[in-house]
Amino acid sequence: MNKEHKSGMHCHGGHGHRRRGPTSYGMHDSSLVFKALKLQHGDVFLDLGCGPGDYSIHAACDVGESGKVYAFDSNATMLEQVRIQAVENGLKNISTHLGDMNGPLLFEDKSVDTCLMSTSLHCMNLDECGSAIFREISRVLKDSGQVAILECKKEKTDFGPPLHMRISGEELKAVAEPLGFTESQYVDLGFNYLICFTKK
Repeated sequence: MNKEHKSGMHCHGGHGHRRRGPTSYGMHDSSLVFKALKLQHGDVFLDLGCGPGDYSIHAACDVGESGKVYAFDSNATMLEQVRIQAVENGLKNISTHLGDMNGPLLFEDKSVDTCLMSTSLHCMNLDECGSAIFREISRVLKDSGQVAILECKKEKTDFGPPLHMRISGEELKAVAEPLGFTESQYVDLGFNYLICFTKK
């Protein structure tokens, strides 16, 4: 991906040479993720647990100058990497937000078109935190919005999180569906998968 917009935005799909920190972006064909998300110009995209911002950068190119990207993470160093990548790519539609995804999200009700959580949920206890996280996502999502979760398959591999930390799509459905979400698609990404939910 190497889009160049008339506005001066230079979009490299998040593969900036300064990329640092944990990210799943290069573990699979991330164009498949964005093909599934179907972002439109003018959309508002929330990257929860954004890390160094590879998905945020890609999304910022897709939503265009009329759209917005909120890059949210609990690590200030990661957010600085997002800002560096945004400057390098000439992107002015990204804002960074420091916070804990287990707490209230400081975004307005029904203000987000797509919320992405990429390989961040396995770092917390889904049984304890999952319902609260999905409730907050439901609050900030537009009625037509979607939440997309990218995780490592629950299979033993020589890399990635240990098996006991991994979350299956069925486990995510068990948390999301009672809160008013319904599965809209599942994308096999090899070692990882993407599962998307919409509001019922």
